[in-house]
Amino acid sequence: MLEASQYGLMLAKFKKHRLALISFWVLASIYLMAILANFVAPYSPVTRFGDLVYASPTKIHIRDAEGAFHLPFVYGRTSQLDEATYTYTFADDTSTRYPVRLFTKGEPYKLWGVISSDVHLIGVGSEQPLMLMGSDQLGRDLFSRIVHAARVSLFIGFGGVLVSFFLGILLGGISGFFGGTIDLIIQRVIEFFMSIPQIPLWMGLSAAIPENWTGIQTFLAITIILSLVGWTGLARVVRGKIISLREEDYVTAAKISSAGNLAIIFRHLLPGFMSYLIVHITIAIPGMILGETTLSFLGLGINPPDVSWGSLLQQAQDVTVIAFYPWLLYPCAAIILAVVLFNFIGDGLRDAADPYTR
Repeated sequence: MLEASQYGLMLAKFKKHRLALISFWVLASIYLMAILANFVAPYSPVTRFGDLVYASPTKIHIRDAEGAFHLPFVYGRTSQLDEATYTYTFADDTSTRYPVRLFTKGEPYKLWGVISSDVHLIGVGSEQPLMLMGSDQLGRDLFSRIVHAARVSLFIGFGGVLVSFFLGILLGGISGFFGGTIDLIIQRVIEFFMSIPQIPLWMGLSAAIPENWTGIQTFLAITIILSLVGWTGLARVVRGKIISLREEDYVTAAKISSAGNLAIIFRHLLPGFMSYLIVHITIAIPGMILGETTLSFLGLGINPPDVSWGSLLQQAQDVTVIAFYPWLLYPCAAIILAVVLFNFIGDGLRDAADPYTR
């Protein structure tokens, strides 16, 4: 008779959670798009179309003006200045159709900085731009910028969570297991960090980043900043859990068998509340995403020409602009989708890891 491991049982139980499983695959697809951003996006994040400033999203048609059906296509567009509002309006030029194709040639790029190619997932293969989500104030394709920005906004969460998760478990575990002076010192440090207002702390630390740093250097600095202020809550919870478990019989047996202190913490105590730790990770990652978004939205994070979802939302600060160009809020929809998916996955993992749920 075969026996499944604890993680095997968790995986089997997670697969029964339909909403969490669907969310996992949708989120995995989004991460894959971010990894293959140069291939998925029709254009680079800095490509400009000067005659299509604040252009509305391109409409994809399957039926022409005469009523005949075709494969998906777009019309050419003409722009005209509205003298009453001093904004450009765009109209379809129905005299010419441009077929929308998959795996079409376009701008050359280097995938991951190594593989040279000019094939994109979708495009029209002509000078007519395909703007699935419209353009910004400089005529740059918003869909391409959102896809490229996902590389920063999505992956900064993993880096920050790994560091804060390690610090929270290590310091919280040591504090709860040993107690005494060590516990006193660690708790006072935690209270000091938690007493500092978060936004001013982020602003102060971000201001220390040199302006001449590259996007990658800024990315790493933001990850460290978010990690250094994000471990305190987990450390407090881990400390409380370990205090309640450290007098259990199996911990005493481990001490008698000469097990090391760190081995007792990581091999015997932490698995006792694994469901909480899993939920914390899935909640902390969107928290890091929102943290980076907040910093970039305030102009303290990722700076041009690099892009993140937060920096894209800087254009949405003006209500007047949003009233005329509502598609500039699409980055906000991407953030909401990612956060919701992480929460659904966390709910499924919590149910899978908790032995008392059905």
